[in-house]
Amino acid sequence: MADVELQKHMLNKPITVKPEMTVFQAAHQILKHKISGVCVVDDYNNLVGVVSELDCLRTIVNSGEEADTVLVADVMTTEIESSHPHDDIIRVASSMLDNKHRRLPVSVDGKLAGQITCRQILKAIKDFAAPADPSEKTQ
Repeated sequence: MADVELQKHMLNKPITVKPEMTVFQAAHQILKHKISGVCVVDDYNNLVGVVSELDCLRTIVNSGEEADTVLVADVMTTEIESSHPHDDIIRVASSMLDNKHRRLPVSVDGKLAGQITCRQILKAIKDFAAPADPSEKTQ
């Protein structure tokens, strides 16, 4: 799988939220799309942060009655690692493992271009390793 580019396996249109949305709105998107987190972008598609389901849960539990007024901008992670569409998928996977990331934004010049997740990487490995013809399996 050496030299397999990220762009061949990344999500091209990941679910995003805006920094001015509430944490409840972000949590709704996470639940609706059955994902573990979302990229945060501004009106120009600049990647400004990420927010996870754990960020949302922590905020809602710890904020009590005021939880519905907390904004994504207040809880998102802004110091984020991102990859480029031409990055090698194995190097990205290794970085994700080293840093315990389940997902990683993919950006070009600060603009969100996609997202790669553990699931996409596992699928890429499976697709690469699987024989084209089921009868070609070794015994």
